[in-house]
Amino acid sequence: MEGAGYRVVFEKGGVYLHTSAKKYQDRDSLIAGVIRVVEKDSDVLLHWAPVEEAGDSTQILFSKKDSSGGDPCTSEEEPTFDPGYEPDWAVISTVRPQPRHSEPTRGAEPSSPQGSWAFSVSLGELKSIRRSKPGLSWAYLVLVTQAGGSLPALHFHRGGTRALLRVLSRYLLLASSPQDSRLYLVFPHDSSALSNSFHHLQLFDQDSSNVVSRFLQDPYSTTFSSFSRVTNFFRGALQPQPEGASSDLPPPPDDEPEPGFEVISCVELGPRPTVERGPPVTEEEWMRHVGPEGRLQQVPELKNRIFSGGLSPGLRREAWKFLLGYLSWEGTAEEHKAHVRKKTDEYFRMKLQWKSVSPEQERRNSLLHGYRSLIERDVSRTDRNNKFYEGPENPGLGLLNDILLTYCMYHFDLGYVQGMSDLLSPILYVIQNEVDAFWCFCGFMELVQGNFEESQETMKRQLGCLLLLLRVLDPPLCDFLDSQDSGSLCFCFRWLLIWFKREFPFLDVLRLWEVLWTGLPGPNLHLLVACAILDMERDTLMLSGFGSNEILKHINELTMKLSVEDVLTRAEALHRQLTACPELPHNVQEILGLAPPAEPHSPSPTASPLPLSPTRAAPSPPPPADTAPQPDSSLEILPEEEDDGADS
Repeated sequence: MEGAGYRVVFEKGGVYLHTSAKKYQDRDSLIAGVIRVVEKDSDVLLHWAPVEEAGDSTQILFSKKDSSGGDPCTSEEEPTFDPGYEPDWAVISTVRPQPRHSEPTRGAEPSSPQGSWAFSVSLGELKSIRRSKPGLSWAYLVLVTQAGGSLPALHFHRGGTRALLRVLSRYLLLASSPQDSRLYLVFPHDSSALSNSFHHLQLFDQDSSNVVSRFLQDPYSTTFSSFSRVTNFFRGALQPQPEGASSDLPPPPDDEPEPGFEVISCVELGPRPTVERGPPVTEEEWMRHVGPEGRLQQVPELKNRIFSGGLSPGLRREAWKFLLGYLSWEGTAEEHKAHVRKKTDEYFRMKLQWKSVSPEQERRNSLLHGYRSLIERDVSRTDRNNKFYEGPENPGLGLLNDILLTYCMYHFDLGYVQGMSDLLSPILYVIQNEVDAFWCFCGFMELVQGNFEESQETMKRQLGCLLLLLRVLDPPLCDFLDSQDSGSLCFCFRWLLIWFKREFPFLDVLRLWEVLWTGLPGPNLHLLVACAILDMERDTLMLSGFGSNEILKHINELTMKLSVEDVLTRAEALHRQLTACPELPHNVQEILGLAPPAEPHSPSPTASPLPLSPTRAAPSPPPPADTAPQPDSSLEILPEEEDDGADS
């Protein structure tokens, strides 16, 4: 939309001012209006006007979020939610803004007192933007000027905060405060301002290692900041820049790099290479790597073959013991026998610890009783359609139960958490020996035990890394998911938690896991497997016009429909495409194991979980800040995202 000397680049209706300090607003205390971003001469303005000045008032709705799907305008019930409003930020009391008179308007002079609420501010005058808490009926933004004054809070009854922030990021740098994830500090697109921005953010916490600079992240995603160095993807670099704006983001000063930051602009990746997977490693090929004393030879070559083709079914029982660290790649046959005897004795001593507990003792041991009850419940429904576990008196179920209870004795701090039975089941199916399966399971848990920690820091970190990789590989897909309130990738939570156990047919899971256990071509291949699945589904997601619910439903319906060979082929191709990029951001190099992790500035929790309650279910996606966590009673259904009000 253009007029004489100005151009409207963004317009959104349903943006209200709340003029009452009451928790619950009535119609008389709401002023409906339209927010616009306007290019005028050499300036860019943010302009709000009530509907009398903005145009057609019938397009502005008084609404509150209606989960029943009915007309939100027809509900007269008082809201039952607690908005959590902060009066100094969220509502207008008696102080009205001083409107500017240089703003372009489409209407005549205001015909009602509401017209005096109209305001316009140059983007260059903004100092910060505060976003509302998650979980409200609708989201709001509060703009603070360089002079220190606050403009009226803008309540987006019909969503649009992310869209507005996306447009503002074309003209400004938005940096999240290290001490308040809902506060964005505003800086213009120039090198001196960028340098100063690092200085200002550093003043908040001189030794902070969790300083996160993000654009357009919802409150849910701001928790995914547990990297030693958190990468900031400036969304403005991914969007077409306005005429005259710089498209390159200058790096921080070379002489004194600011801790906790790495500025990354859009990465140009080369063509994706073609990958062909090889045939499985056969028993004959394996034997060619066995030396005179039973010691394996040319182990790197053997691991490469397992990575490129997997293992033949008859070889898995032997090879998995090496892949999971139960047997040493360097050991001789005699050393392996001695090791197995030692570990067998150790296993049965731990098993005796819980086996010797009498029913009376267990009644006074709520922890053990809780573990036993949770394990019995989960085992009874683990892979029951598999012949190895089917039937009411199947001995495989008893072995699952005994191994998991013994693991509680082995790892007191972690104990048992829902989802572990999913990880043990394929191992016991392949190994078919209680003791060997236990120690192989322990080896697997060494890789993934952080997934089950109560703090969920490891899961948050993995989801953050996945988001980082996806933004490098496919920025348009990330933008689409963001626009549909799915940018947190919480629908990938189950994928990462139990390593795609419920996404592929049982035999395909065996192939996937043995490839991942090789550690090739580098760490975190499971994240690229997730990227590969999303890459395979990107056209369906983006061209079908899916909303957040449809995205969640579509991802859930992929279960048992994916080809493991196709996914592994694409994941390897993505890895090669990334590693071939000469300007790959350092944080991405860290994820792929191409660069050593930057030295953290403060300790970060990794694999030291807090003690867990035995009744605790599998970790669920972390809720938004200020929202109480909800237990996930089952892994059968993908957890739904938290919605940031009516925001879209």
